[in-house]
Amino acid sequence: MNFVSEDLHQYCISHSTRPHYICDELEKYTKENVERSQMLIGKLEASLLGFLIKTINAKNILEIGTFTGYSALAMAEHLPVDGRIDTVDLDPETTQVAREYWAKSEHGNKITLHLGKALDVLETLEVNFDLVFIDADKANYINYLNIVKNKLNLNGIIVVDNCLWSGKVLDENDETNSTVGIKRINDYVESSDEFFHTMLPVRDGMLLIRKK
Repeated sequence: MNFVSEDLHQYCISHSTRPHYICDELEKYTKENVERSQMLIGKLEASLLGFLIKTINAKNILEIGTFTGYSALAMAEHLPVDGRIDTVDLDPETTQVAREYWAKSEHGNKITLHLGKALDVLETLEVNFDLVFIDADKANYINYLNIVKNKLNLNGIIVVDNCLWSGKVLDENDETNSTVGIKRINDYVESSDEFFHTMLPVRDGMLLIRKK
């Protein structure tokens, strides 16, 4: 969902640093061949993630929710040669697509896939991270946040995707698990004294969080 007109959205994309052509190929393949292709982040989100990576000189990134690997590859392009992305997902089929496209990129070797339940995998990761991108099952968003906030390096940033959930966060009668999960993390972050945060209406909403 876009919260500005499509023409303005495309204008923003055309005036932003965009992912490499292999990401474009992966985006096209996903939209044409993979169910729920709307789960892909867009070019503008990828550009914003890249900007954050460059701004904080991120070296270690954690991604929760790989899907077909577009966001991981888009972020990997902005990491130094010794940078690393740990990405977690349950689905062996969509992540196989990811592996195939990562192999086409010179940046693919920066990405390590952990196939399994994110809550289980996160407990096994002993490294701290400069940036965490949360884009998986919405009901567990707050559980992911409570784990990864303790795995941040100094000045680390957490980015939560889909925080506007196509506007459903405004529907007081929507009690579906995903909508409730997103409302819960939004309200939790807003009410906590632990975080400095800002919510951006980029595509389906991005919530940027850092510890005070």
